[in-house]
Amino acid sequence: MPFSNRRKEGFENRIADIIGDELKRPVRYYWLQQGPGFVRNTLATDLCDVVIGYASGSDIVQHTNPYYASTYVLVVRAGGPLAGVKTLEDPRLKGRKLGVVAGTPPVDHLLRLGMITDAKTYDLLVDRRYESPTEDALADLAAGTIDGALLWGPLGGYYAGKAAVPLQVIPLVGETERPALAFRITMGIRGNEIQWKHTLNDVIRKRQKDIDKVLTEFGVPLVPVESLPNEAPALASGPTTGSQE
Repeated sequence: MPFSNRRKEGFENRIADIIGDELKRPVRYYWLQQGPGFVRNTLATDLCDVVIGYASGSDIVQHTNPYYASTYVLVVRAGGPLAGVKTLEDPRLKGRKLGVVAGTPPVDHLLRLGMITDAKTYDLLVDRRYESPTEDALADLAAGTIDGALLWGPLGGYYAGKAAVPLQVIPLVGETERPALAFRITMGIRGNEIQWKHTLNDVIRKRQKDIDKVLTEFGVPLVPVESLPNEAPALASGPTTGSQE
């Protein structure tokens, strides 16, 4: 969660249902832990036909048109001393202890700004059945162990709404230095299926309002798709998920 689970409670489950409804076809899932071989053992073996959430820019899959864009966020205590921060360059962040997930783009920004030595790092590659770096970071924020958490927007937005104390989710849309913090999210398919791509693009266009409604319900921080470059580098973190149809 919030992407998907076996009880079909995630927003990607809901979006898969929208696709199935428009195509008048049943939705079936094949589950595999995200990591090396994820695409090779799913799409490439015909065990599934689409990855519902995939960051634009990866050459491992063919991409549909993006159906949303989101960004990394800074989560802080609502009404606290960092509540007015807009960018990572804000001097109020100097000397603050920020939580960050290892291997994600915010790490590079903290290194650039000389803030990594004060940071607390959370593991990226975990078994989400037993561990949740996002929930751990927000629990530390609520307890005062850290002053803020740098998280992928869909994760930070969803879990901040469930935290024990009021939290503010600040989309990091003002950063001008690389690496990028905002990403277009597409559906990933096999490279040789052009007609399937056109079919899915038609569904996205017809049902975009329904998709947007689901994303909003789950607290996903949305960025205008047209505001981002057509091709952004893909990540091994939040923008892809472990569920496939």
